[in-house]
Amino acid sequence: MQDIKEIWKQKIAAALTEIARQNGSVETIQKHQVVVEIPPKPELGDLGIPMFPFAKILRKGPPQLAQAVVAQLMASGATNVWGSVKAEGPYVNIHLEKSAVAGQILKSILDHADTYGRPQSLNDSKIMVEFSSPNTNKPLHLGHLRNDVLGESISRILAACGAQVRKVCIINDRGIHICKSMLAYKEYGQGKTPESEGVKSDRFVGDWYVRFHKMSQEDPTAEERAQDLLRKWEQGDPETVALWKQMNQWAVEGIKKTYERTGVSFDQYYFESQTYLKGKEEVLKGLEQGLFYREEDGSVWVDLTSEGLDKKVLLRKDGTSLYITQDIGTAIFRHHDWPFQRLVYVVGSEQQYHFKVLFKVLEKLGYDWAKNLYHLSYGMVNLPEGKMKSREGTVVDADDLIDSLKEMALQEIREKNREEAVGDGEAVAEKIAVGALHYYLLQVSPTKDMLFNPKESLSFNGNTGPYLQYMGARISSMLRKKAGSLAEAGQFRPELLTGEAEWALIKTLATYPETVELAASQMDPSVIAAYLYELSKAFSRFYHDCPILNAETADLAASRLALSQAVLQVLRSAMTLVCIPFLDVM
Repeated sequence: MQDIKEIWKQKIAAALTEIARQNGSVETIQKHQVVVEIPPKPELGDLGIPMFPFAKILRKGPPQLAQAVVAQLMASGATNVWGSVKAEGPYVNIHLEKSAVAGQILKSILDHADTYGRPQSLNDSKIMVEFSSPNTNKPLHLGHLRNDVLGESISRILAACGAQVRKVCIINDRGIHICKSMLAYKEYGQGKTPESEGVKSDRFVGDWYVRFHKMSQEDPTAEERAQDLLRKWEQGDPETVALWKQMNQWAVEGIKKTYERTGVSFDQYYFESQTYLKGKEEVLKGLEQGLFYREEDGSVWVDLTSEGLDKKVLLRKDGTSLYITQDIGTAIFRHHDWPFQRLVYVVGSEQQYHFKVLFKVLEKLGYDWAKNLYHLSYGMVNLPEGKMKSREGTVVDADDLIDSLKEMALQEIREKNREEAVGDGEAVAEKIAVGALHYYLLQVSPTKDMLFNPKESLSFNGNTGPYLQYMGARISSMLRKKAGSLAEAGQFRPELLTGEAEWALIKTLATYPETVELAASQMDPSVIAAYLYELSKAFSRFYHDCPILNAETADLAASRLALSQAVLQVLRSAMTLVCIPFLDVM
């Protein structure tokens, strides 16, 4: 559809330029000045061009200008196989020639297969995406799941637009929160291991973090003893470092298993313990250069009040690092490792101020690439029961949530007696659970807070992941049954696909490439999620209104089957972009 829009933009621009010339003006209207809209009602046409932007330039009212443009197009013979035009008030409305457009779009989809919908608008771009950023004192939870799928999805969308994408993860493996888990284990662990307790390794570590919270409520010295442990770690105390390595290993091993389960992957891991010293080095260098200043207590600060921000501490009075110190060092390491053109941080909205300061500090330190840093901010996600708190053990672990969804999906399969039909019920239920989770988390714009409702997410009807998976399985089943049908003997003739439901479906398919481009430009996977739902609804209507394998003629059956194949290809492609596992059978 984008190609067809460009054709009509050029035609309209040429007509407007000719009208200007006839009126004695040397004004040249460029193609990019022409805006293409979709009329609110199908009967008004397939495309609409508003004349408002050109009324002042050409000294005509928008309705009169629309009539003049239509007349000029007709006189010049510019209306051709691509469609016809009509003036409707201030709009030039275009009725596309269905058979020509259908043939072009379906041929493009079927010929290009997996590459259809990859607009290449970001060719030659190098974009790094940071997401997840787990702490090694607890397993991944629901909040992480929204972060993970946002980061993974936007990485896939950017890559689909031609960008060279590098996915990175910072493991927050140092700091007081880590030492709290360590202290609880040191005093009460008694040599227990994840294996001895039969607990997933990251959950095992997280349980000790919860245990520390209880300790601190009973023992007022617990917090100070955790601080002592942090100082020992920074001083390189062998016993403390050994315990730190063991507990971090447990946590990271468990976290990586969850990544694998949800289809999340990274090209490189960074560890805070390896980058925070670089941050300290840079801050001290900036202090020497007069970019920062030292308070009387010895802490180091930056003053950004002249830039609309505030004063921010960069090093504590005892010389220890903060999150921003670590982020400074990590950003510098990353650009050295892989000189990106843009770095996208997928981090919650509560850190908006933090990233504004970080970007300004890096600019002050003389790093020009800091101007290309971007914070993809997203809202909170909670369960209907309320806000989750790690230290109190009220967080819903990612694995527990997926297990719960999987069990609910498996129960649905059993109730419908589909176990034999789907084959491996456990594997199918797992994919349904992940699809339900990811779609529910991505269908909302990233900036909005949201409640995750497990039961709603698993519905096989309506705007859900399982509904999309079911649609893919239904089309796959139909394609498997084509043997011996009319379709097998017929020829693909796109001029036969002119019915209302067929045409609506073809136009929806045509918008896929520009939808992907829009999702990339807005850094918003919900654009793809909304498109998937619209495509599925359009196919459902087509399936209901238009017999496929039992069509009136063999050619019509073959043509409708080709249309279904095109829908399947786009459906599978778009589901991949939003991390929904595709299922051939459900």
